[in-house]
Amino acid sequence: MKFSFLIYSYFPFGGQQRDFLRIANECVNRGHQVDVYVLRWQGEVPENLNLIKVPVKAWTRVKLYQNYTKWVAKALANAQPSTIVGFNKMPLLDIYFAADPCFAEKAETQRGYYYKLTPRYRHFYSYEKAIFGPGKTTQTLILSPQQRKAFERHYPGCGDRLHKLPAGIAIDRKVESRELTIRRQFRKEFNIGDDDLLLLQIGSGFKVKGVDRSLTAMASLPEPLLERTKFMLVGQDKTATVSRLAHRLGLAKKLTILPGRDDIPRFLAGADLLVHPAYVESAGYVLLESTIAGLPVLTTASCGYSFHIEKAQSGKVCANPFQQLELNEKLASMLDSIKDADWSENGLNYGKQADLYSMPQTAADLIEKFAVVS
Repeated sequence: MKFSFLIYSYFPFGGQQRDFLRIANECVNRGHQVDVYVLRWQGEVPENLNLIKVPVKAWTRVKLYQNYTKWVAKALANAQPSTIVGFNKMPLLDIYFAADPCFAEKAETQRGYYYKLTPRYRHFYSYEKAIFGPGKTTQTLILSPQQRKAFERHYPGCGDRLHKLPAGIAIDRKVESRELTIRRQFRKEFNIGDDDLLLLQIGSGFKVKGVDRSLTAMASLPEPLLERTKFMLVGQDKTATVSRLAHRLGLAKKLTILPGRDDIPRFLAGADLLVHPAYVESAGYVLLESTIAGLPVLTTASCGYSFHIEKAQSGKVCANPFQQLELNEKLASMLDSIKDADWSENGLNYGKQADLYSMPQTAADLIEKFAVVS
């Protein structure tokens, strides 16, 4: 079968992008032809994918996406028929992989009234409604219970077209125990003492990941804890805003910011606690990757995979609606008891479950099931 995969942008360190590539590779490995329509591609291009760069430009992101849609629609109309699989919300799709949360829910809960009067709102709402609205037939692959609840609330009647996927952690992230040799080497490399406490946050898009919440919580720590604590941020985004906030909170000398990278398991082994108080997150693979590596997690209930933290008992979850004071208190209490708690061992045991690694295979099964046969 032939599949056309649509994704605006690919770079190696995004969760959406990694999911896209793993699913595309799984489809190719099954003998299918996969064309990929993309605006931007960063990194190596796998030989088994037919990459098509969409040659459109615009002054605004909304107009760029509209131009992309028009160009792709025309190209697909003139190409061999295929099943169209999208990784961003847009018209045209037979199947949508829901890497992002419900836009209508986000607009209602995180934006003011006047946001709904803007061209940006009208564009993204119309693109979401093209998938979930009345009379639509797009089949959607979702990642978490939060997504189902939000989509069904804002688009009644779409529930039969929502299909839950298992987690898709890469199997090479699974470990039997904490890598103590790697931990010592890592901490020596970054000048982190044996008695220091290292907070780790990983993710591209620092604003939506709640880095401001993390730094605010760190600044609230009691002085004896704060004196021992360092913060390391790894991800792809502009750093100026984070650096200014750290300076304002008196944390500039305790903060290290690094770009996205491939050796994340070293960081999971070297850190003491993953903090991930995201404003909104469809899944949050880093929560599971940390858990199965034995790194305790502090996160928010707005993350789709936060239920795994509660199920595994591998850390703590801040309730919705978010309260900064709750995060502050949980951070202090976790750091105070980190050496005696069972979070690490619980996470390692949770990582032995088979259903944490099969997302690409299940997604490919569903794409084959819903493929448009011409």
